[in-house]
Amino acid sequence: MITDLFGRSLRDLRISVTDRCNFRCPYCMPAEIFGEAYQFLPKDEILTFEEIARLAELFVQLGVNKLRITGGEPLLRVDLPTLIGQLAAIPGADDITLTTNGYLLGQQAQQLSDAGLSRITVSLDTLDDEIFKQMNGRGFGTRRVLDGIKRAADAGLTPVKINAVVQKGVNDHTIVDLARRFKGTGHIVRFIEYMDVGNRNGWKLDEVVPASEIVALIDAAMPLEPADANYVGEVARRWRYRDGDGEIGVIASVTQPFCADCTRARLSTDGRLYTCLFATDGVDLRGPMRDGGTDAELLEVITGIWSVRQDRYSEIRTEITAGESGDARPKVEMYQIGG
Repeated sequence: MITDLFGRSLRDLRISVTDRCNFRCPYCMPAEIFGEAYQFLPKDEILTFEEIARLAELFVQLGVNKLRITGGEPLLRVDLPTLIGQLAAIPGADDITLTTNGYLLGQQAQQLSDAGLSRITVSLDTLDDEIFKQMNGRGFGTRRVLDGIKRAADAGLTPVKINAVVQKGVNDHTIVDLARRFKGTGHIVRFIEYMDVGNRNGWKLDEVVPASEIVALIDAAMPLEPADANYVGEVARRWRYRDGDGEIGVIASVTQPFCADCTRARLSTDGRLYTCLFATDGVDLRGPMRDGGTDAELLEVITGIWSVRQDRYSEIRTEITAGESGDARPKVEMYQIGG
Protein backbone atom coordinates (compact mmCIF):
# COMPACT_ATOMS: atom_id res chain seq x y z
CA MET A 1 0.00 0.00 0.00
CA ILE A 2 1.25 3.48 -0.85
CA THR A 3 0.10 6.85 0.47
CA ASP A 4 0.31 10.42 -0.78
CA LEU A 5 1.52 13.54 1.03
CA PHE A 6 -1.76 13.75 2.96
CA GLY A 7 -1.68 10.09 3.98
CA ARG A 8 -4.35 9.03 1.46
CA SER A 9 -3.92 5.48 0.21
CA LEU A 10 -4.45 4.31 -3.37
CA ARG A 11 -7.56 2.10 -3.41
CA ASP A 12 -9.59 2.86 -6.54
CA LEU A 13 -8.52 2.97 -10.19
CA ARG A 14 -10.87 4.38 -12.82
CA ILE A 15 -10.02 3.23 -16.32
CA SER A 16 -11.28 5.10 -19.40
CA VAL A 17 -11.52 2.65 -22.30
CA THR A 18 -12.69 5.14 -24.96
CA ASP A 19 -12.92 8.89 -25.43
CA ARG A 20 -15.99 8.52 -27.68
CA CYS A 21 -19.60 8.85 -26.58
CA ASN A 22 -23.02 8.47 -28.19
CA PHE A 23 -24.40 11.33 -26.04
CA ARG A 24 -23.52 15.01 -26.19
CA CYS A 25 -24.37 16.15 -22.67
CA PRO A 26 -23.76 19.91 -22.41
CA TYR A 27 -21.93 19.58 -19.08
CA CYS A 28 -19.42 17.08 -20.50
CA MET A 29 -19.28 16.89 -24.31
CA PRO A 30 -21.32 19.77 -25.80
CA ALA A 31 -22.43 19.11 -29.38
CA GLU A 32 -21.29 22.50 -30.66
CA ILE A 33 -17.70 21.51 -29.87
CA PHE A 34 -17.78 17.75 -30.29
CA GLY A 35 -19.44 17.66 -33.69
CA GLU A 36 -19.07 15.24 -36.60
CA ALA A 37 -15.68 16.69 -37.52
CA TYR A 38 -14.19 16.34 -34.04
CA GLN A 39 -11.05 14.21 -34.04
CA PHE A 40 -11.04 11.57 -31.32
CA LEU A 41 -8.01 9.43 -30.53
CA PRO A 42 -6.75 7.14 -33.31
CA LYS A 43 -6.76 3.44 -32.52
CA ASP A 44 -2.99 3.12 -32.12
CA GLU A 45 -2.97 5.71 -29.33
CA ILE A 46 -5.61 3.86 -27.27
CA LEU A 47 -4.50 1.30 -24.71
CA THR A 48 -5.13 -2.29 -25.75
CA PHE A 49 -6.97 -4.66 -23.40
CA GLU A 50 -3.67 -6.39 -22.62
CA GLU A 51 -2.03 -3.08 -21.73
CA ILE A 52 -4.97 -2.09 -19.52
CA ALA A 53 -4.93 -5.44 -17.73
CA ARG A 54 -1.18 -5.23 -17.18
CA LEU A 55 -1.37 -1.76 -15.65
CA ALA A 56 -4.42 -2.70 -13.58
CA GLU A 57 -2.55 -5.65 -12.09
CA LEU A 58 0.31 -3.33 -11.11
CA PHE A 59 -2.12 -0.94 -9.42
CA VAL A 60 -3.65 -3.86 -7.52
CA GLN A 61 -0.18 -4.78 -6.29
CA LEU A 62 0.04 -1.26 -4.84
CA GLY A 63 -3.24 -1.56 -2.91
CA VAL A 64 -6.05 -0.94 -5.40
CA ASN A 65 -8.98 -3.30 -4.89
CA LYS A 66 -11.64 -1.54 -6.97
CA LEU A 67 -11.47 -1.11 -10.74
CA ARG A 68 -14.09 1.06 -12.44
CA ILE A 69 -14.46 1.08 -16.23
CA THR A 70 -15.45 4.47 -17.66
CA GLY A 71 -15.26 6.47 -20.89
CA GLY A 72 -16.49 8.38 -22.83
CA GLU A 73 -19.17 5.76 -23.07
CA PRO A 74 -17.44 2.44 -22.28
CA LEU A 75 -20.07 0.27 -23.97
CA LEU A 76 -18.89 1.69 -27.31
CA ARG A 77 -15.60 -0.20 -26.88
CA VAL A 78 -15.79 -3.36 -28.99
CA ASP A 79 -15.59 -6.70 -27.11
CA LEU A 80 -15.63 -5.00 -23.70
CA PRO A 81 -16.60 -8.26 -21.89
CA THR A 82 -13.19 -9.62 -22.90
CA LEU A 83 -11.50 -6.86 -20.89
CA ILE A 84 -13.86 -7.42 -17.96
CA GLY A 85 -12.83 -11.06 -17.91
CA GLN A 86 -9.15 -10.15 -17.90
CA LEU A 87 -9.62 -7.72 -15.02
CA ALA A 88 -11.78 -10.13 -13.03
CA ALA A 89 -8.95 -12.69 -13.21
CA ILE A 90 -6.51 -10.39 -11.38
CA PRO A 91 -5.98 -11.63 -7.79
CA GLY A 92 -7.04 -8.89 -5.38
CA ALA A 93 -9.28 -7.05 -7.83
CA ASP A 94 -12.33 -7.62 -5.66
CA ASP A 95 -14.73 -5.11 -7.18
CA ILE A 96 -15.05 -4.60 -10.95
CA THR A 97 -17.60 -1.90 -11.77
CA LEU A 98 -18.65 0.16 -14.78
CA THR A 99 -20.27 3.55 -15.35
CA THR A 100 -22.45 3.96 -18.45
CA ASN A 101 -25.15 6.20 -19.87
CA GLY A 102 -27.19 3.00 -20.20
CA TYR A 103 -28.28 3.44 -23.81
CA LEU A 104 -26.54 0.23 -24.95
CA LEU A 105 -26.78 -1.58 -21.64
CA GLY A 106 -29.80 -3.73 -22.44
CA GLN A 107 -27.83 -5.48 -25.19
CA GLN A 108 -24.73 -6.14 -23.09
CA ALA A 109 -25.73 -6.52 -19.43
CA GLN A 110 -25.77 -10.31 -19.33
CA GLN A 111 -22.45 -10.64 -21.19
CA LEU A 112 -20.81 -8.18 -18.82
CA SER A 113 -22.13 -10.05 -15.80
CA ASP A 114 -21.01 -13.40 -17.18
CA ALA A 115 -17.53 -11.96 -17.78
CA GLY A 116 -17.16 -10.99 -14.12
CA LEU A 117 -18.52 -7.46 -13.76
CA SER A 118 -19.63 -6.92 -10.16
CA ARG A 119 -21.92 -3.90 -10.33
CA ILE A 120 -22.98 -1.09 -12.61
CA THR A 121 -23.70 2.63 -12.38
CA VAL A 122 -26.07 4.25 -14.88
CA SER A 123 -26.24 7.99 -15.56
CA LEU A 124 -29.85 9.20 -15.70
CA ASP A 125 -30.35 12.89 -14.94
CA THR A 126 -34.15 12.93 -15.09
CA LEU A 127 -37.21 10.85 -15.92
CA ASP A 128 -38.75 13.70 -17.89
CA ASP A 129 -38.33 12.70 -21.54
CA GLU A 130 -38.11 16.22 -22.94
CA ILE A 131 -35.56 17.37 -20.38
CA PHE A 132 -33.60 14.16 -20.82
CA LYS A 133 -33.47 14.72 -24.58
CA GLN A 134 -32.09 18.20 -23.94
CA MET A 135 -29.54 17.02 -21.39
CA ASN A 136 -28.15 14.18 -23.50
CA GLY A 137 -27.82 16.44 -26.54
CA ARG A 138 -29.04 13.73 -28.92
CA GLY A 139 -32.79 13.76 -28.45
CA PHE A 140 -32.80 10.27 -26.94
CA GLY A 141 -35.68 9.38 -24.63
CA THR A 142 -35.42 7.54 -21.32
CA ARG A 143 -37.00 4.24 -22.38
CA ARG A 144 -33.80 2.46 -23.46
CA VAL A 145 -31.93 3.60 -20.37
CA LEU A 146 -34.69 2.35 -18.07
CA ASP A 147 -34.73 -0.94 -19.95
CA GLY A 148 -30.96 -1.18 -19.51
CA ILE A 149 -31.32 -0.69 -15.76
CA LYS A 150 -33.89 -3.50 -15.61
CA ARG A 151 -31.74 -5.86 -17.65
CA ALA A 152 -28.70 -5.06 -15.51
CA ALA A 153 -30.66 -5.94 -12.38
CA ASP A 154 -31.91 -9.14 -14.01
CA ALA A 155 -28.30 -10.03 -14.81
CA GLY A 156 -27.30 -9.63 -11.15
CA LEU A 157 -25.36 -6.36 -11.50
CA THR A 158 -26.79 -5.08 -8.24
CA PRO A 159 -27.29 -2.84 -6.49
CA VAL A 160 -27.64 -0.68 -9.59
CA LYS A 161 -26.57 2.89 -8.83
CA ILE A 162 -28.19 5.71 -10.79
CA ASN A 163 -26.25 8.95 -11.07
CA ALA A 164 -28.11 12.22 -11.68
CA VAL A 165 -26.27 15.50 -12.23
CA VAL A 166 -28.49 18.27 -10.87
CA GLN A 167 -28.38 21.65 -12.61
CA LYS A 168 -30.42 24.56 -11.34
CA GLY A 169 -33.13 25.64 -13.74
CA VAL A 170 -32.69 22.55 -15.90
CA ASN A 171 -33.69 19.39 -14.02
CA ASP A 172 -33.79 20.35 -10.34
CA HIS A 173 -37.60 20.28 -10.31
CA THR A 174 -37.54 16.57 -11.26
CA ILE A 175 -35.40 15.39 -8.32
CA VAL A 176 -38.25 14.03 -6.21
CA ASP A 177 -39.82 12.16 -9.13
CA LEU A 178 -36.52 10.39 -9.82
CA ALA A 179 -36.07 9.44 -6.18
CA ARG A 180 -39.65 8.18 -5.96
CA ARG A 181 -39.31 6.07 -9.13
CA PHE A 182 -36.52 3.96 -7.63
CA LYS A 183 -37.58 3.95 -3.98
CA GLY A 184 -38.18 0.36 -2.92
CA THR A 185 -36.48 -1.17 -5.96
CA GLY A 186 -33.13 -1.86 -4.32
CA HIS A 187 -31.46 0.60 -6.69
CA ILE A 188 -29.65 3.65 -5.27
CA VAL A 189 -30.08 7.08 -6.84
CA ARG A 190 -27.11 9.40 -6.27
CA PHE A 191 -27.65 13.09 -6.88
CA ILE A 192 -24.50 14.94 -7.98
CA GLU A 193 -23.87 18.65 -7.59
CA TYR A 194 -23.14 20.25 -10.96
CA MET A 195 -19.34 20.50 -11.18
CA ASP A 196 -16.80 22.52 -13.16
CA VAL A 197 -15.35 19.46 -14.89
CA GLY A 198 -13.18 20.23 -17.92
CA ASN A 199 -13.05 23.63 -19.62
CA ARG A 200 -16.08 23.79 -21.88
CA ASN A 201 -19.32 23.64 -19.93
CA GLY A 202 -19.47 27.29 -18.84
CA TRP A 203 -19.87 26.30 -15.20
CA LYS A 204 -21.07 28.88 -12.69
CA LEU A 205 -21.60 28.40 -8.97
CA ASP A 206 -25.13 29.80 -9.13
CA GLU A 207 -26.14 26.81 -11.29
CA VAL A 208 -25.31 24.43 -8.45
CA VAL A 209 -28.13 23.02 -6.32
CA PRO A 210 -26.46 22.35 -2.95
CA ALA A 211 -26.69 18.83 -1.57
CA SER A 212 -28.48 20.17 1.49
CA GLU A 213 -31.32 21.48 -0.71
CA ILE A 214 -31.52 18.20 -2.61
CA VAL A 215 -31.87 16.26 0.63
CA ALA A 216 -34.46 18.73 1.97
CA LEU A 217 -36.63 18.41 -1.16
CA ILE A 218 -36.69 14.62 -0.99
CA ASP A 219 -37.06 14.55 2.79
CA ALA A 220 -40.17 16.73 2.56
CA ALA A 221 -41.82 14.16 0.30
CA MET A 222 -40.29 10.95 1.62
CA PRO A 223 -38.65 11.37 5.06
CA LEU A 224 -34.93 10.61 5.26
CA GLU A 225 -32.34 10.02 7.95
CA PRO A 226 -28.53 10.02 7.61
CA ALA A 227 -26.72 6.71 7.25
CA ASP A 228 -23.09 5.85 7.94
CA ALA A 229 -20.62 5.53 5.08
CA ASN A 230 -19.94 2.04 3.81
CA TYR A 231 -16.18 2.65 3.76
CA VAL A 232 -13.59 5.40 4.15
CA GLY A 233 -13.44 7.50 0.99
CA GLU A 234 -16.98 6.81 -0.19
CA VAL A 235 -17.88 9.78 -2.40
CA ALA A 236 -21.64 9.78 -1.79
CA ARG A 237 -23.11 10.75 1.55
CA ARG A 238 -25.81 8.23 2.33
CA TRP A 239 -29.40 8.95 3.38
CA ARG A 240 -31.95 6.19 3.99
CA TYR A 241 -35.70 6.40 3.91
CA ARG A 242 -37.17 6.35 7.40
CA ASP A 243 -39.69 3.70 6.35
CA GLY A 244 -36.81 1.34 5.52
CA ASP A 245 -37.58 1.37 1.81
CA GLY A 246 -34.08 2.02 0.48
CA GLU A 247 -31.61 4.89 0.32
CA ILE A 248 -30.22 7.72 -1.79
CA GLY A 249 -26.82 9.34 -1.99
CA VAL A 250 -25.61 12.89 -2.58
CA ILE A 251 -22.23 13.72 -4.08
CA ALA A 252 -21.36 17.21 -2.88
CA SER A 253 -18.00 17.96 -4.45
CA VAL A 254 -18.79 21.68 -4.57
CA THR A 255 -20.38 22.50 -1.22
CA GLN A 256 -18.94 19.69 0.92
CA PRO A 257 -15.61 18.65 -0.66
CA PHE A 258 -14.31 15.19 0.19
CA CYS A 259 -10.72 15.61 -0.98
CA ALA A 260 -9.40 14.57 2.44
CA ASP A 261 -10.56 10.98 1.88
CA CYS A 262 -9.95 10.67 -1.87
CA THR A 263 -8.30 7.36 -2.78
CA ARG A 264 -8.91 7.45 -6.55
CA ALA A 265 -6.53 7.47 -9.49
CA ARG A 266 -7.58 7.69 -13.13
CA LEU A 267 -6.09 6.08 -16.23
CA SER A 268 -6.98 7.91 -19.43
CA THR A 269 -7.83 6.27 -22.74
CA ASP A 270 -4.31 6.95 -24.04
CA GLY A 271 -2.58 5.68 -20.92
CA ARG A 272 -1.93 8.79 -18.84
CA LEU A 273 -2.24 8.61 -15.07
CA TYR A 274 -4.25 11.41 -13.43
CA THR A 275 -4.47 11.80 -9.67
CA CYS A 276 -7.51 14.10 -9.66
CA LEU A 277 -10.68 14.53 -11.72
CA PHE A 278 -9.76 18.22 -12.05
CA ALA A 279 -6.06 17.69 -12.89
CA THR A 280 -4.35 19.83 -15.49
CA ASP A 281 -2.23 17.02 -16.89
CA GLY A 282 -1.35 13.38 -16.41
CA VAL A 283 1.81 11.29 -16.55
CA ASP A 284 2.34 8.98 -19.51
CA LEU A 285 2.45 5.26 -18.70
CA ARG A 286 1.79 4.02 -22.23
CA GLY A 287 5.12 5.27 -23.58
CA PRO A 288 7.36 3.58 -20.99
CA MET A 289 5.29 0.40 -21.24
CA ARG A 290 5.50 0.23 -25.05
CA ASP A 291 9.20 1.07 -24.88
CA GLY A 292 9.79 -2.16 -22.98
CA GLY A 293 9.56 -0.97 -19.40
CA THR A 294 9.53 -3.77 -16.85
CA ASP A 295 6.84 -4.20 -14.21
CA ALA A 296 9.30 -3.04 -11.58
CA GLU A 297 10.05 0.12 -13.53
CA LEU A 298 6.36 0.88 -14.07
CA LEU A 299 5.62 0.27 -10.38
CA GLU A 300 8.36 2.75 -9.53
CA VAL A 301 6.80 5.39 -11.80
CA ILE A 302 3.33 4.90 -10.33
CA THR A 303 4.63 4.93 -6.77
CA GLY A 304 6.62 8.08 -7.45
CA ILE A 305 3.54 9.86 -8.82
CA TRP A 306 1.20 8.90 -5.98
CA SER A 307 3.71 9.46 -3.18
CA VAL A 308 4.01 13.19 -4.03
CA ARG A 309 0.31 13.70 -4.70
CA GLN A 310 -1.24 16.70 -2.97
CA ASP A 311 -4.43 17.27 -4.99
CA ARG A 312 -7.34 18.92 -3.21
CA TYR A 313 -9.00 20.82 -6.04
CA SER A 314 -12.54 20.85 -4.69
CA GLU A 315 -11.37 22.34 -1.40
CA ILE A 316 -9.39 24.99 -3.26
CA ARG A 317 -12.34 25.77 -5.54
CA THR A 318 -14.57 26.31 -2.52
CA GLU A 319 -12.01 28.73 -1.09
CA ILE A 320 -11.70 30.87 -4.25
CA THR A 321 -15.02 30.86 -6.12
CA ALA A 322 -16.90 33.31 -3.89
CA GLY A 323 -20.05 32.77 -5.90
CA GLU A 324 -18.72 33.46 -9.37
CA SER A 325 -17.06 30.70 -11.39
CA GLY A 326 -14.54 27.90 -10.95
CA ASP A 327 -10.76 27.99 -10.91
CA ALA A 328 -9.62 29.25 -14.30
CA ARG A 329 -6.72 26.81 -14.65
CA PRO A 330 -7.07 24.36 -17.58
CA LYS A 331 -8.35 20.91 -16.60
CA VAL A 332 -8.55 17.54 -18.31
CA GLU A 333 -11.91 16.87 -19.95
CA MET A 334 -14.18 14.37 -18.19
CA TYR A 335 -14.73 12.26 -21.31
CA GLN A 336 -10.98 11.50 -21.30
CA ILE A 337 -10.83 10.09 -17.78
CA GLY A 338 -14.41 9.30 -16.76
CA GLY A 339 -16.32 10.81 -13.84
